[in-house]
Amino acid sequence: MSNSSLVVYTKISPNKTVNRNHVIDTITIHCMAGNLTIESCGNLFADSTRGASSNYGIGSDGRIGMYVEEKDRSWCSSSGSNDHRAVTIEVANDGGESTGWHVSDKAYNALIDLVTDICRRNGIKQLLWRGDKSLIGQVDKQNMTVHRWFAAKACPGDYLYNLHGQIANQVNARLGAPAVPDNNNNDSGASYLVRVTADVLNIRKGPGTSYGIAGTIQDRGIYTIVQTEGNWGKLKSGAGWICLDYTVRV
Repeated sequence: MSNSSLVVYTKISPNKTVNRNHVIDTITIHCMAGNLTIESCGNLFADSTRGASSNYGIGSDGRIGMYVEEKDRSWCSSSGSNDHRAVTIEVANDGGESTGWHVSDKAYNALIDLVTDICRRNGIKQLLWRGDKSLIGQVDKQNMTVHRWFAAKACPGDYLYNLHGQIANQVNARLGAPAVPDNNNNDSGASYLVRVTADVLNIRKGPGTSYGIAGTIQDRGIYTIVQTEGNWGKLKSGAGWICLDYTVRV
């Protein structure tokens, strides 16, 4: 069993179970609940009295650290059965609780890269997310889990939680797998998925070119639209609006 070549920093935690007892078939994304560097996170997990660790961590600068090798079970999700089958990933937050524990664009993009790499190396052909706690362990229906399902925690924060469907479909696009419906519980019935067809697509602060540019999309990925005005769609992430003329519905 290999580890990700995307790792730039390694500090192996003593808080782990050597040799997981289940094949890797699940991804569990966590939030750090703070803007920790991958080194700071590694130092926390190096403390044996904390009794906590994760397989990987991602800083707001997009750098990736490893704290528990994939062959071993991390102590991350308050569930031994989950962590024996899941690769766990802690992501730094550049916003606090009031933002739903927001993560930076660099951290988010690194997360997509890392999850894609994990899936490819472990034979996970498609990521599945339905936001349904009752499907834990039924990986043919849902192979992403969240910490809040196993303990009274907000983890991974509402920001990342609400992006799980989008994360799944961006990874699936890279894996060559079909898109899946984004069934996050916070969606309205009008939400739908689009694939960006432009190399660079501006994200606007409102539905039209008269609004300022809030950012860009450069990955031709799949995104969730939660509101439509004319030929403009509002991104579920809250980043802004995109012109739907440069997308196709999936």
